[in-house]
Amino acid sequence: MSSAQSSPDPTTGAYDVVIVGAGFAGMYMLHRLRGLGFSARVYEQGGGVGGTWYWNRYPGARCDVESMQYSYSFSDELQREWDWSERYAPQPEILKYANHVADRFDLRGDIRFNTRVERAAFDERANSWSVTISDGRTVEARFIVLATGCLSNARKPDIKGLESFKGPVYHTGSWPHEPVDFTGLRVGLIGTGSSGIQSAPIIAEQAKHLTVFQRTANFSIPARNGALTDEERDAFRKNYPEIRRFAREVARNGIYAEQPDRGALDDSEDARRAKFKARWDRGGLTFMYVYNNLGLDLAANDSAANYVRGKITEIVKDSTTAKLLQPNSHPIGTKRICIDTDYFATFNRPNVSLVDIKTNPIQEITANAVRVAGADHEVDALVMATGFDAMTGSVAKIDISGRGGEMLNQKWAEGPKTYLGLMTAGFPNLFIITGPGSPSVLSNMIVSIEQHVDWIADCLVHMRKQGLATMEAGREAEEKWVAHVNEVAHGTLYPQANSWYMGANIPGKPRIFMPYIGGVGVYRRICDEVAAKGYEGFVTEAEVQSRRAVTG
Repeated sequence: MSSAQSSPDPTTGAYDVVIVGAGFAGMYMLHRLRGLGFSARVYEQGGGVGGTWYWNRYPGARCDVESMQYSYSFSDELQREWDWSERYAPQPEILKYANHVADRFDLRGDIRFNTRVERAAFDERANSWSVTISDGRTVEARFIVLATGCLSNARKPDIKGLESFKGPVYHTGSWPHEPVDFTGLRVGLIGTGSSGIQSAPIIAEQAKHLTVFQRTANFSIPARNGALTDEERDAFRKNYPEIRRFAREVARNGIYAEQPDRGALDDSEDARRAKFKARWDRGGLTFMYVYNNLGLDLAANDSAANYVRGKITEIVKDSTTAKLLQPNSHPIGTKRICIDTDYFATFNRPNVSLVDIKTNPIQEITANAVRVAGADHEVDALVMATGFDAMTGSVAKIDISGRGGEMLNQKWAEGPKTYLGLMTAGFPNLFIITGPGSPSVLSNMIVSIEQHVDWIADCLVHMRKQGLATMEAGREAEEKWVAHVNEVAHGTLYPQANSWYMGANIPGKPRIFMPYIGGVGVYRRICDEVAAKGYEGFVTEAEVQSRRAVTG
């Protein structure tokens, strides 16, 4: 454990690297840079570490990847000393883990909390970045690493009359730090994505009445959560080397699980139902990996979707409500599948009602009600489970200007463009962790975070050894990569859903499939090959100047 803190260059006052965000990506990036002798400063708009898990404190919030896998692998001591209590860790425990990591590796001294990065401008003469922070100060850095997170920019819906509502309004993505008690209240919950599905059962247990306003029914699989025993933890730790290797190199989504050897229609109907039942009873994301073609073949996908629709019918007693809760607008898994505890059973409670706002959208919100189809549903409090401006939203909040004053938001106006999800042409020495064009949200995020951080760290060492002032994505390589990402995506069923993978939850956002769906292992090999070939597709300052001379 290092207690050293980074100091800026005494002659210039500049850091080697400014890192934006102190979630799992920012913390590990800081740890790696320190070990390599780079000076670094992290700026975090929140009051503590943890990123997504600092902000998302809503009732029932927990990870949908099993705890023993949703954890750092870079330190064997860390992964052996930390005892996860449950199969799926709840938010408070994940945040406690993040704070443990910050303390164990003495990271806080190089993190400035409650500080936003407002602007970043590249100085072409100095080959450095000027970074303006929320207190008005400007710091200089050779490199910027955006560790801003994919699901950290809460989307607040534009609903007529919302400002006139007299009760409290909460957003699941920016939940109060103090406990919220809904006892005796009539609560309106708008949104039935992952956060709505996780929070509804908890709110329903407290509230006098819960009204769930659903625009899109979502597929959800039971978590089957439970306490981890010492034996289960020890067995996992014993097999950690193989689990981590498999997650990095083999698994498409960075999760260690049994891999399917056939398509859904290769089995008889009885055999297929038996396999679906086994995965449903086990619970979790691995339901989608019982067969190898559920994301590729619509008939295969329908077999899984129909199974889940059938389970909803079994669970929900009211047939009209059950029908509304059955997803029919997208293939299963093409929106991030949800993991729940008693979500569908919650609608059997006498104090819970479901309102369809797809057929009849919300007209307006009044001082004490949500009006749908001319009917007022009276509520005392509102919970907005309306998701995030995913993958690009947190980056877009920063005014970033690159070569020639080009604004990143302007460049990305028709959709984000990156090379490998790591850099974007025209913005030298600006790295993105789990950005658009990488596996990102289609993976176990910590597996993808560690891969990106290690790749960036190796790149900076390479530049230092070679005396390179800058590196950036080449425009031709970027265009080819964007085309490849979309080509791979359109070979699957994923683009058939109006999902936040496509930016479809944000009005006016371009409809482009943002994450790389080719798989974590495949993507890692591509990144390693690019580096082994002298960072093929990336260009240095000398190459930029040479091209300018040729073009006049």
